[in-house]
Amino acid sequence: MKIGFIGCGNMAGAIINGLICSGTAKGNEINIFDINNDALSALNEKHGCNICSDEIEATEKSDILFLAVKPNVIGSVIGKISKSASENNCLVISIAAGKDIEFLEGNASNSLKIVRVMPNINAKAGEAISAYCSNENVTEKEKKTVEALLQSFGKFIALDEKFFPVFGVIGGCSPAFAYMFIDALARAAVKNGMSKKDALIISAQAVYGSAKMILESDKHPFELIDNVCSPGGTTIEGVLSLQEDGFEAAIHNAVNKAVEKDKRL
Repeated sequence: MKIGFIGCGNMAGAIINGLICSGTAKGNEINIFDINNDALSALNEKHGCNICSDEIEATEKSDILFLAVKPNVIGSVIGKISKSASENNCLVISIAAGKDIEFLEGNASNSLKIVRVMPNINAKAGEAISAYCSNENVTEKEKKTVEALLQSFGKFIALDEKFFPVFGVIGGCSPAFAYMFIDALARAAVKNGMSKKDALIISAQAVYGSAKMILESDKHPFELIDNVCSPGGTTIEGVLSLQEDGFEAAIHNAVNKAVEKDKRL
């Protein structure tokens, strides 16, 4: 199975890294094209990916094609490759934020098998959460193939496309929010005399373990919070301080602002 990428930025690089590190694909089974030659050279040197001269070559040489370009150019790109993709019976996977399947089909000159995927940058660590949906041309067998690809760099969920804007935020933007939280914890520890290096290790592992607890527990997060909060203890003091300072409201505002931005893309 040959996998192609048009666009080789951070997200494409993360997916490629996940595919190769998991053993799902080999470097010489991946075809890449980008207008940025430095990005192509980096992936070729690191993984041995095949550099293509243009979008058409990447399409013709691939069974599955990831479109990993900016939302403002995805329309022109899918228009350019649609004839080749149709003739090659290529499964086209778009990871462009804010561009739904109707938009993608409307910019294609031929009928295509289209899957819309929203991954996140944690694919680099093999811990992404990705959502996907597809048009009616995609078979159940092809959906299983997509799921296997997504599972190679994290977890996935099949999701109704109407929820993609909010998924793009709580799944796609949230790593940045989490990085901010971890860094804020570490800086607070530095203020109290701890080294930044030690503080980052402690903070990151605490957040990682907490996420795992939620995923593996049948308890609501607030139950887990109550389990940590001893009466009159330090944790409840900190929790109440976060509530007083608008912690939850700040998160809600960030999500709402990002969702609104997604709808304007």
